[in-house]
Amino acid sequence: MSTEENKAVARKFYELFETGDLKMAEEVVAEDYVNLRAIPGQTSGLAGLKEVIKSFRAGVPDIKFTIEEQVAEGDKVASRYSAKCTHQGDFLGVPGTGKPLNFTGLVIHRLVDGKIKEAWLEFDMLTVLRQMGTISTPGGNGK
Repeated sequence: MSTEENKAVARKFYELFETGDLKMAEEVVAEDYVNLRAIPGQTSGLAGLKEVIKSFRAGVPDIKFTIEEQVAEGDKVASRYSAKCTHQGDFLGVPGTGKPLNFTGLVIHRLVDGKIKEAWLEFDMLTVLRQMGTISTPGGNGK
């Protein structure tokens, strides 16, 4: 596949979280998918990713991603994103607060045969935890 086609597949990864479309997950993610920065206790493979998507949708069902920058070379696509959502249900072990969450992240996907095979995911969890009010900033108000 071309780098532009790989970038299009990688963009669908974010759409999975926005829509919760688990059928689309089967179309763009390999059955033996590996998250190289998995959440502790996350099941491996496509089944594990589906669990993560369901969990995200339960906690932040209105999540919207903006791809700020995307670079591709060979079989890899790097995407820098920002995300906005409302903390409505259990998310990262924290019950819903109704607070808005805004965070950034970076994902590198490796694709094989047009599907995402591996991912290295990083996001600003500290900012998310602060915005949920679980961690306060020094001398601050949790923002």
